[in-house]
Amino acid sequence: MSSSLDLKLDSLLRRHDELRDLMSRPDAGADFSKYSREFSDLTPVVETILALRTAQSELKDSEILLKDPDCDSDMRKMAEEEKRSLEKLIPDFLKKVQIALLPKDSADEKSAILEVRAGTGGDEAALFAAELFRMYQRYAESKGWKFEVLSIADTGLGGYKEASASINGRGVFARMKFESGVHRVQRVPATETQGRVHTSAATVAVLPEAEEVDIQIQEKDLRIDVFRSSGPGGQSVNTTDSAVRIVHIPTGVTVQQQDEKSQHKNKEKAMKVLRARLYEMEREKLANERAASRKEQVGSGDRSERIRTYNFPQGRVTDHRINLTLYQIDEVMVGKIDEFVEALIAEDQASKLAELAN
Repeated sequence: MSSSLDLKLDSLLRRHDELRDLMSRPDAGADFSKYSREFSDLTPVVETILALRTAQSELKDSEILLKDPDCDSDMRKMAEEEKRSLEKLIPDFLKKVQIALLPKDSADEKSAILEVRAGTGGDEAALFAAELFRMYQRYAESKGWKFEVLSIADTGLGGYKEASASINGRGVFARMKFESGVHRVQRVPATETQGRVHTSAATVAVLPEAEEVDIQIQEKDLRIDVFRSSGPGGQSVNTTDSAVRIVHIPTGVTVQQQDEKSQHKNKEKAMKVLRARLYEMEREKLANERAASRKEQVGSGDRSERIRTYNFPQGRVTDHRINLTLYQIDEVMVGKIDEFVEALIAEDQASKLAELAN
């Protein structure tokens, strides 16, 4: 282990102790929650550092014992077994520590806005968009997150032209952000009489939910129009001007909301989506400025590229970014996507570790 890494680990241990002392002070006051949050975030890292240091110390003890000419055969055998075991454990601890030290995406702990839109493929694409939306809803439920539908524009045939939802919980964006992109489906549509496999697509956007402190929006920069709701989802509210359209004049970003009967609630939901879109635009701008090549932007949520294919006749789902194929399409479509999520997170971490090593 390099001396620079050792010094970094020492500083984290000292900071953890310092935070414990600061929290115990009677004058901590308003700073207590800030100290507590940092202490909580550091604790699992510190536990891994201490486990690594303990394993390294025990390995040294075993090596010293093995060099002792007075060590009897039973003790030597036990020391050799312990040495082999520790030599396997230490690289794992070291990797965990290095991952914990990777620069954090400031949005990772945030809730998220999910947007799913039908792409090429007509009614079949809309049906697939609806299935993807339900897949994420079930995934969110399995994680104990709150899934709140913001808007749905349905086709009247069971499909969705587009749908959006707010997913609330800690660390939602960290686990959902790699879902952004073009999702392709290959199957025989119900209306296909020749039994031919058709290819359709839907786009998914996952945006970190922005708070007012993240994005300051000036009233003078907004044009707000109210109008009468209509179409699927609006039939029950089309007697009043309750629908809201908000245009952010400097960027041209437009958000429309009509699912609620209350104009106030529609405006509230529209502002939530607008903040998320403007926040993501700012994040993408910064990411593009920092990135020296397209490869460094893996996982940034570029929606122009196909990321995953769902092939129903073969029962497989393939993620093209990590070349992972699972023959579990039924399980995936009911929200069991953790295997993809974990693999994508691991790939992102490996990529960042490789960059640090260079």
